[in-house]
Amino acid sequence: MDDNIGNSYPTESAALSGESLLGFADLAPDQLLDAVESVGLQCSGTFLALNSYENRVYRIDLSDHQSAAAGLPGLIDGGIKPLRIVAKFYRPNRWSDAQILEEQHFSLELAEAELPVIAPLANQSGETLFRFGEHCFSLYPCAGGRAPELDNPDQLEQIGRLIGRIHAIGATQPFNHRLSLSPQYLGDDARSVVLKSALLPDYLKQSYAAVTSSLLEQVGEVFAQGNQLNSIRLHGDLHPGNLLWSDSGPHLVDFDDAISGPAIQDLWMFLSGDRDYMNARLGDLLVGYEQFMEFDSRQLALIEALRTLRMIHHVSWIAQRWSDPAFPIAFPAVSTTGFWEMHINTLQEQTEQLQMPPLIWD
Repeated sequence: MDDNIGNSYPTESAALSGESLLGFADLAPDQLLDAVESVGLQCSGTFLALNSYENRVYRIDLSDHQSAAAGLPGLIDGGIKPLRIVAKFYRPNRWSDAQILEEQHFSLELAEAELPVIAPLANQSGETLFRFGEHCFSLYPCAGGRAPELDNPDQLEQIGRLIGRIHAIGATQPFNHRLSLSPQYLGDDARSVVLKSALLPDYLKQSYAAVTSSLLEQVGEVFAQGNQLNSIRLHGDLHPGNLLWSDSGPHLVDFDDAISGPAIQDLWMFLSGDRDYMNARLGDLLVGYEQFMEFDSRQLALIEALRTLRMIHHVSWIAQRWSDPAFPIAFPAVSTTGFWEMHINTLQEQTEQLQMPPLIWD
């Protein structure tokens, strides 16, 4: 769950405020277990912190022979076996309650349509968002799986079918509270965060400012040309780490970055490699996708622009969260000059990719 390594999109109000850095200092083991038990569950005391930086996510074992789970139906298998659940504690001040609930309702809507998504568990009153002290949290089934094989045409076609089904439902109504995909906060705001950060060496600030200014000008032109594209409800952060593969096929986790935007946002992160390879993999995805949702090929022009925004935003996300003790431990290279020299070189290379013609899909 919540494998948000470099993929977090801040709210417009919190993007530069720093409020979300206040975080999780008071979320000790006793507090997180007390929080889960506050909804009527009984924990065994065994838990494991899962791979997450933006939020805090834990796998938690429930006690044996628990006959009910505070009205969380289906949690206990026959009422006699211990069960593992996942508790997700949201980063304070990042999303509003309305934004979280809208994301959760979207995943529940998909689950009710029998799509393989990991949706939050509700109590008997239908609540999915709970509070304990200063923290809000949700509970999820514990689901496992392996990474998809991105060079496997059959698996990519299955992934395309799943995304097509999600988008067919996502297109039926809009988000009212979630963000819309924008070069402003993913690009311009992110660039401002980095330029103000003490992590960026002074002697590289001019180079960083110049290359990102040029890139974002090109990105803006691409988005301006695609301003007539339909915007729908999306997963928003659909990279391979958020798609788990099991013997029955793929299932999706972590709708934390659900967003309004063009469909290609949920497709392009499965494409990498040289141009011919990406064209072939794109074809595999879209063969499955178009069984449920028509694809507007004009969106292909956005792929490298979206990749550029993600590259800029990833580094700004780390810089913005640097006061969180988890980040220097997880990303120690960011404090070195070598990291920033390599990052700027990578951005310079991306300038050439933005000038390439779009991928082709027949």
